[in-house]
Amino acid sequence: MKSIDKIPTSKIQRATKMASTGAKIGVNYLKYYGEKLVGSEEKAKAKLDESNASDIYDSLKNLKGSALKMAQMMSMDKTMLPQAYVEKFSLSQFSVPPLSAALVRKTFKRYFGKDTEELFDKFNFEAINAASIGQVHQAEKNGEKLAVKIQYPGVADSIGSDLSMVKPIALRMLNIKAKDADRYFHEVEEKLMEETNYTLELEQSNAVSKACRHIPNLHFPRYYGELSNDKILTMDWMEGVQISEFSKNNNSPEKANKIGQALWDFYMYQIHIVRKVHADPHPGNFMVSPNDELIAIDFGCMKEVPEDFYFPYFELTKPEILNNPTSFEKQLYALEILKETDSEKEKVFFSQIFKELLGLFALPFHHEEFDFSDPTFFNQIANMADKFSKDDALRKVDAGRGSKHFIYINRAFFGLYSLMNELKSNKIVVNNYLSFEE
Repeated sequence: MKSIDKIPTSKIQRATKMASTGAKIGVNYLKYYGEKLVGSEEKAKAKLDESNASDIYDSLKNLKGSALKMAQMMSMDKTMLPQAYVEKFSLSQFSVPPLSAALVRKTFKRYFGKDTEELFDKFNFEAINAASIGQVHQAEKNGEKLAVKIQYPGVADSIGSDLSMVKPIALRMLNIKAKDADRYFHEVEEKLMEETNYTLELEQSNAVSKACRHIPNLHFPRYYGELSNDKILTMDWMEGVQISEFSKNNNSPEKANKIGQALWDFYMYQIHIVRKVHADPHPGNFMVSPNDELIAIDFGCMKEVPEDFYFPYFELTKPEILNNPTSFEKQLYALEILKETDSEKEKVFFSQIFKELLGLFALPFHHEEFDFSDPTFFNQIANMADKFSKDDALRKVDAGRGSKHFIYINRAFFGLYSLMNELKSNKIVVNNYLSFEE
């Protein structure tokens, strides 16, 4: 993939790029209205989604930073967006143009005050992996292979302005009214600021490694504080393949279950015991070692699970609560899904929708052992998403419901379910994490 020599960093440069994208989207809509008049509305809408998704992604991948991160986040929840957006935005997990060698050298010197030659015995200026906020390079010191993550220039400084630019697009896609969106965007902005602080990521990485090191078949890299700062993070180079590559080539159900169980246990232990969870479970953040063990990396996005959210959230995974109208309604109010100002009609409408959503989400928790390879579960999710996307009544109401904590907790679960399905793990013991609680 061709590297880039410059990233737009000023508000004007980035706004100009987004404005040009907005103009392209406007043209796409004009074509859509014309094609809808003379042909199939369904085909015209599919073509519109494809064109808009392509134009938006092509713009974001060169802007990098929080705008691209938003695309990555939305691609992980397959119930939120039309399939064309999911497919295109999913490229932000892997297919992002890296910085050129010259820009890497300049950026490293700017962030560390030293050249790479002063810190490492060897340093490969060709990126091994490029993502939304930074890219990874291989280095060596004292015979040890290292991975060095370097943040893109201007990412932290542009978060606020980037979110302002993508906000109108996101609101339109997700059907949320602007006046109700501030709390959600504030949550996203806060987390993105944390992700650009590599000193915090170093602390979080060490904390997660320590808390979860006893989980079977799970490994973490060591981190090197003396070779890290708030924009550069150095860790062990971990030998293995990305989890998607492993899944694509694996034909062994035993291996799929071994990796899948480690992944599931890791998340259940974090959520139920540590009460702080790795909220960025896309495939680029997990590897499989040559011994078929899971490697977890990149702990920039960690979400605390407060008790006043944790208890009602997991109460709704219990069939006896889901099927008891009084108890169910009580938890919906606790999670801010229902509002005191709702009419009786609105209460019934949203209760029915969320009962269907939560009933499907909670299905794995209703079993001692769950088969994530069974397409039925994921087909149900896809069918429900398709039904809701075509629901005229739902499109006419404000979709901005629920606690701000839903954003990252749901992101963690949808990402986890997607990875489990990709692995084709078919025998996962749901409460296995309890067997090795410290």
